[in-house]
Amino acid sequence: MRIAHVSPVIYPVPPETYGGTERVVADLATAQSRRGHDVTVFGPADSRLPGVRVLGEYRSLTALAAERGELPPGFPAELEAEQLSDLVRHARDFDVVHLHGSAHASGVCAGLNVPTFRTIHWRADEADHIRHFERFPHERVIAISRRQAADVPKGNLAGTVHHGIPVDRYKLTDARRDRLVFIGRMTDQKRPDRAIELAQRVGLPLELAGPVDVGNPDYFRKVVEPYLDDDIRHVGSLTDSEKQAFFDKAIALVFPIDWPEPFGLVMIEAMACGVPVIAWDQGSAGEVVSDGTTGIVVNSMGEAVARLPEVRELSPSTVRRVFEEKYSVERMASEVTNLYQES
Repeated sequence: MRIAHVSPVIYPVPPETYGGTERVVADLATAQSRRGHDVTVFGPADSRLPGVRVLGEYRSLTALAAERGELPPGFPAELEAEQLSDLVRHARDFDVVHLHGSAHASGVCAGLNVPTFRTIHWRADEADHIRHFERFPHERVIAISRRQAADVPKGNLAGTVHHGIPVDRYKLTDARRDRLVFIGRMTDQKRPDRAIELAQRVGLPLELAGPVDVGNPDYFRKVVEPYLDDDIRHVGSLTDSEKQAFFDKAIALVFPIDWPEPFGLVMIEAMACGVPVIAWDQGSAGEVVSDGTTGIVVNSMGEAVARLPEVRELSPSTVRRVFEEKYSVERMASEVTNLYQES
């Protein structure tokens, strides 16, 4: 098939550190290319995708901001306009266009009458998406969890495909595991404060990774920073190689979300390293984590504290095996491509 993916313009594909959407686009596109498909990504020119054509003469917003300093609020829209211009000229060259970013691309694809699929890398129950489903009834949505799929009208829903990552990106090691870890934006949706409280209550060191939320920088300053010390550390955003070393030290990943998380890529990254997950029962957590096998799914801090000894008894090799069986990128690419062909 001739497949096009339309990525956001904020980060390159794949991102250097933070950027879950761009990571998924990169892994899916390269896996489809390995399967013999002709794959193009509409995205920033600083993207690097072996075997995949990148169509876009603009650089990512993060690259431009690093070079020029702070950019005006309208600058992302300018990059999107350049991307849409590319899409208008080339969308009819593809058998399917798969959207991952701005809703503006839906208008282009509908106007050109090209087969269009969409992955929503966010919750799908808010007013913008409800209106989108009403106005673009022929756009097919590939949900990333059953929880997210419940918010997509049946007329739009093509199917559900959980994310996957390359099985060789991370590995299981026999490193000494002596601390809890957290990866996510420093925001009230991800709740690093809960990870801090859990670590304090069970007397374990904690390392927090992830960026300060640009939309809510006061959260980090007021809720996280006052608790940082020798035992509770914030290490910033991590590359893939840095994540391996980060997880190698972990007894468990704490995933204490307080919002309807549509998937949670970091959970399967931890599992790939044999690290179980302590997940709060919100969004897709109960789908991704097999309670009692790859981690625990809890409803309170007290339950997380009480069940920590159970987590410490889980087998890292079993956690890794379940990851390989359920969350490989090859499985994701196969299921997504099958939905293109079936719809």
